[in-house]
Amino acid sequence: MQNQRRSNRPRAQGEVAAIKIPGKYRFAPGLYLQVAGPDAKSWIYRFTVRRQERFMGLGSARDVTLAQARNRVEELRVNQVSKKIDPIAARRAADELERAAKSKAIPFRERAEQYITAHEGEWRNPKHRTQWRATLQTYAYPVIGELPTKAITASHIVKVLRPIWVEKAETARRVRGRIEAILDYAADPDDPTYRNPAALTAQLKKVLPKLGKARRPSRHASLPYDEAPEFLNALRARGDGVAALALEFAILTGARTNEVLGARWNEIDRRAAVWTIPAERMKAFREHRVPLCAEALRTLERVRALHNGDLVFPSRPFDRPLSEGSMMAVLKRMNRADLTVHGFRATFRTWAAERTAFPREVAEAALAHVVGDDTERAYQRGDLFEKRRKLMDDWGQFLG
Repeated sequence: MQNQRRSNRPRAQGEVAAIKIPGKYRFAPGLYLQVAGPDAKSWIYRFTVRRQERFMGLGSARDVTLAQARNRVEELRVNQVSKKIDPIAARRAADELERAAKSKAIPFRERAEQYITAHEGEWRNPKHRTQWRATLQTYAYPVIGELPTKAITASHIVKVLRPIWVEKAETARRVRGRIEAILDYAADPDDPTYRNPAALTAQLKKVLPKLGKARRPSRHASLPYDEAPEFLNALRARGDGVAALALEFAILTGARTNEVLGARWNEIDRRAAVWTIPAERMKAFREHRVPLCAEALRTLERVRALHNGDLVFPSRPFDRPLSEGSMMAVLKRMNRADLTVHGFRATFRTWAAERTAFPREVAEAALAHVVGDDTERAYQRGDLFEKRRKLMDDWGQFLG
């Protein structure tokens, strides 16, 4: 140890304050005062374990007296160093255990917020983030919000889900999946005994009420394709409201609700009759080109006559998209609340399968579905655009 000041006589507490010159001063066997400046002094324990010299900090001289430092050195020498235990390694291990214990004690509510913060960048729809927090706040937090994730059991999950398992089956399914994801996120990856209590095991299914056929989640209600032309005529007869035109455009293109409502004029090349939806607005995160049939182009002409904004289907005052419920509201005004907007994609798909000879992959590509396994998609690089154009032209002519 360099610059150490040795003394054989016992040192007193008063000397600690008197020492001003930087250096290391020996106060007892293995105990040194390290002085960096008049007000920067700390205690150091010098010891040897397995022939290796080590130095361990014992705290600032402002907080630890000479007597306390001597007692600490003697304690470490007797209980650890003499038994060939490295006090530094032992302290580090104790700190890690304490951190692990605190981590296990973090309540579910806090873990949920951590999970949402870590993953919400992947969720393109702000409504999705709102729904995550709202469903957890309503159904999960009252039961398990303040419990450490390690303390949550399958019985807690049953208590969360039982009240809504039958009456709100789809909501219950989502709540369970969200709890499962959060618990996986909070779990110790090195714990070989970990088992997620929210996993939909056979045991959990037996405890929860059985779903009757009438209560099972249903598919999106759709219109039989042979009724679609008449429906579209009735829709057009309602006038040129933006929401009605958006629904008409969705039916003619087979696009999803959020794709239609987010459409901008700079995505549409009316001369080439192509609508290019950017990847960030697609479910599969891939750019999608939509061939526009003559009927879809005429719908766009009627929309363009209503406003000059950037959005194709805006709400008044033409500076933001229509709400997701706007097209459904049109259906309700037509006394067709039995239908869903998404269901018209099924109408198109059924028509393509039963009334045309187009291959399955062409119809699936028209709906922007990902078809085939990774190997098949690696070799199929095209988007079947020209074949899809013919399919959509036939669909437009069928609808009239």
